[in-house]
Amino acid sequence: MLAQLDARFVFGRIASMVILSCLLIGVHCAAAEFHVRADAASGGDGSAEAPFRTIQQACDSIAAMPTLQRQRQGVTVWIGGGIHRIDSPIRLGAEHSGALDHPVRFAAMPGEQPVISGGVPIGSQAGQSWRRHDDKRWVVDLPKRADGSPWRFRQLYVNGQRRYRARTPDEGFYRVAACPEGTPKSVHYHTDCKTFQFHPGDLRSDWKNLQDVEVIVYHFWTDSHLPIATIDDQTNTVTFAHRAGKVFTNDFSEEGARYVVENVFEALDQPGEWYLDSTQQRLYYYPHADEDMTKANVVAPLASQMVVIDGDVQSQRFAEHIRLEGLTFRYCCFDFPPGNSNDQQGSASIPAAVEFNAAHDCVLDHCRFHDLGTFAIDIKDGCVGNQVTHCDFSDLSAGGIRIGGGDEKAPPWYRTENNVVSDNRLVGYGIDFPSAVGILLTDTSGNRVAHNEISGGEYTGVSVGWTWGYGRSISRDNQIEDNHIHDIGGMLSDLGGIYTLGVSPGTVLRGNHIHDIDANGYGGWGIYHDEGSTHILVENNLVHDTKFSAFNIHFAKEVTVRNNIFALGELEQLSRSRVEPHVSVYFENNIVYWTEGKLFSKNWSDQEYSFYLHPKNSSGTAQRTETSVFDWNLYFNPNATANDALWDGGSLAQWQQRGKDRNGAFADPGFADPKNGDFTMSPTSPALKLGFRPWDVSTAGPRGDVGPPVIDATDDQR
Repeated sequence: MLAQLDARFVFGRIASMVILSCLLIGVHCAAAEFHVRADAASGGDGSAEAPFRTIQQACDSIAAMPTLQRQRQGVTVWIGGGIHRIDSPIRLGAEHSGALDHPVRFAAMPGEQPVISGGVPIGSQAGQSWRRHDDKRWVVDLPKRADGSPWRFRQLYVNGQRRYRARTPDEGFYRVAACPEGTPKSVHYHTDCKTFQFHPGDLRSDWKNLQDVEVIVYHFWTDSHLPIATIDDQTNTVTFAHRAGKVFTNDFSEEGARYVVENVFEALDQPGEWYLDSTQQRLYYYPHADEDMTKANVVAPLASQMVVIDGDVQSQRFAEHIRLEGLTFRYCCFDFPPGNSNDQQGSASIPAAVEFNAAHDCVLDHCRFHDLGTFAIDIKDGCVGNQVTHCDFSDLSAGGIRIGGGDEKAPPWYRTENNVVSDNRLVGYGIDFPSAVGILLTDTSGNRVAHNEISGGEYTGVSVGWTWGYGRSISRDNQIEDNHIHDIGGMLSDLGGIYTLGVSPGTVLRGNHIHDIDANGYGGWGIYHDEGSTHILVENNLVHDTKFSAFNIHFAKEVTVRNNIFALGELEQLSRSRVEPHVSVYFENNIVYWTEGKLFSKNWSDQEYSFYLHPKNSSGTAQRTETSVFDWNLYFNPNATANDALWDGGSLAQWQQRGKDRNGAFADPGFADPKNGDFTMSPTSPALKLGFRPWDVSTAGPRGDVGPPVIDATDDQR
């Protein structure tokens, strides 16, 4: 008996050593596989015959595998079609890491369409009964949440369509009547304010559950979301539970800001509107004529996040080589913590459905993100080499993708760099938080944002930088290339198709097609260099049909702008706000084409300044006067002549006497059909003689298919 045990022990040790040796020397072994089906019976082992019921079970099994096995074999989790409901995020850490050639994959079963849903059915599908509240409105008691917390959500979906909170006014906006805490004439515009006066009747102290009511103020480039503390009907003054980050004017003018009021029971008067009573935990809805509430598919978002790829940046234990492929992410919610009114630029404090922390070389490919109450993706501290490719984004309450890591004060491994966002389509963002950015890069370097389509938002398409002024920034070497950015803006001011901020050496904006950029009060620029934008290359971009200038500088340093087409600004073509003691822009070999508005706007004057040139000079300095350098550019307005086009208030000859565009010209570039967006040129265009090099504008935007296969519009997958 003892001999048999010894033999078994020896055999087991030998077998283990053989397996380990195979792993160490790289002998190929088949990848491990797990299967998940939402309708599976409990107790499955993850095989195709007995699949897991939840994705989390597969995650637990992967974490239990030996590290070498994962990295030498790889793992694939096949996720079956249908709805995979979650109420908390799926977490993947270093213990789920794969290897470069053998990643850990979470992939749609071939030919199937899985949906990871953070939503909960409300009504008949969940065992509750909608009942009539009156002849137009219906009501349902919300189910108890597992953790006992009250329901708080901002989005609701009926038969697959977003519905909106009851609001007043039904169309348009109210206007702030007066600002007791100051306006830009009396205080700094960034003054925190929590009180304004309203026009009689716009706000009412007798509204039901006043604590549920939210005032949303649209001012400057932000949207402030403010719960009401008190309303004084005698003075028509509202005081909020916390402060907004700016004064309550529209922008830098004295005009009162626009605002709406949401989640007002008394305003539940239009089909498609709903009201959440947090006190009674009831949901009221005013259905459309074709909606039967006894059968309607109603979904409320419950989960705050959906997937978190979560390494430990502090201990440098990274989550690596994890892939999500062909998955659809739908329904998640966010509510502001006390004191947060969404004051950060770009809605930067709003979280994302999918979050990366300390993740290296992870991939999201051919996924779909829609009907989300947050950003879609957030790539945070210590994330390197990750990719978001061929994904489809739509109906987002906030922005699409945010990338940002540790700043110059953080340890090097907190830096986020060399990530790729390419060939995605983002249509419809900033629905509830209009200040959100389509793709936002903050404190990050070496990223490539290329061949994306971005449209249907109220604020900037792509923003890169995030350091105000000329101080040190780690944002550098970012490539924003071949993107199609169009039809954005109108709600807020101070935005651009592409917006840059701060010192950013090596950053390139190239091959982008930007058009139809609007704004509320001011802004709506094509390419916008804000405070301290420095050492950026802007080339081969087509920018046209903007409300304000196609190219704008607030203040910048040594930006090179060459071989671009800037066309058809409604009010202006080229603008610069500030003159500083350095060259702000080298503007060469560009074409500027316009039919209305100013050619040069704001301040393009020069001034004398001392420039540190070389230590061998007696003082090291030289005197300079140029604050902008222009040459070899072609300008044309078919409705004007060279003498009345006005180069910074003067004639072309006067402009050239200042040393500008000495080799430039005013001549027709010969565009095929600029009115309808065709800027191809004839081979005899005078621009070619000045050195202009045409490029293929049609390559901007996604290459190949985007997103997983289209989901059938059935049940709550719609």
